Amino acid sequence: MTETLLNTNMHDIHDIQLIRQKCVDNTAHLSTHPKSLNELIELLYEAFATNDVNIDYVHTIMNNYKGNVKEWAPFLKFQPNKYTRNLVDAGNGKFNLMILCWAESQGSSIHDHTNSHCFMKCIQGTLVETKYAWPKDGGENTETPMEIISRTELKDGKVAYINDSIGLHRVENPSHTDTAVTLHLYVPPYSHCSVFDERTGRTKEAHVTFYSINGLLTPSE
Repeated sequence: MTETLLNTNMHDIHDIQLIRQKCVDNTAHLSTHPKSLNELIELLYEAFATNDVNIDYVHTIMNNYKGNVKEWAPFLKFQPNKYTRNLVDAGNGKFNLMILCWAESQGSSIHDHTNSHCFMKCIQGTLVETKYAWPKDGGENTETPMEIISRTELKDGKVAYINDSIGLHRVENPSHTDTAVTLHLYVPPYSHCSVFDERTGRTKEAHVTFYSINGLLTPSE
């Protein structure tokens, strides 16, 4: 069966509009065009100086940030058996900025975001994001396949957004020959999430860890 990749623009616009009412304009004085990774981090700290989250502003600076491989080099760590999560900045406890490295054909499980905002920018290669509806609660012994909401191709430079009110998602590198890299922002950070079985809708808790922090491998690695 062939699945069609949907146009991303309408989905992203709809996703942003869903939570626009919650935005507070505390960022009008800030630049919207970060010229480096360090400047992007500085703007994020300023944007999260309060507890308000201006989704439009964060989406804009993530979209406008171009960067280059020299900035990302300390965080580019690929593994043959799993994708890696590499912490760039811990955000004073208010956000996590990280780089995820996807070797050929690697992907995530279907997962939620523990009530966090999730921004994902493709900075190298191509990713596919599949969004799913939350499983319907049919009782302990009920098994129902997960319902796909959309399937979107994220090319170099594209920014995607999701939170738990929108649904669940899985991210994967569809290429058998090329690696891919994504820049992720989670607001607020989280240390665990729920993962889902696509065939049954059953869920379990998973702890999320970092393969490296500030360019250095974590002790468990």
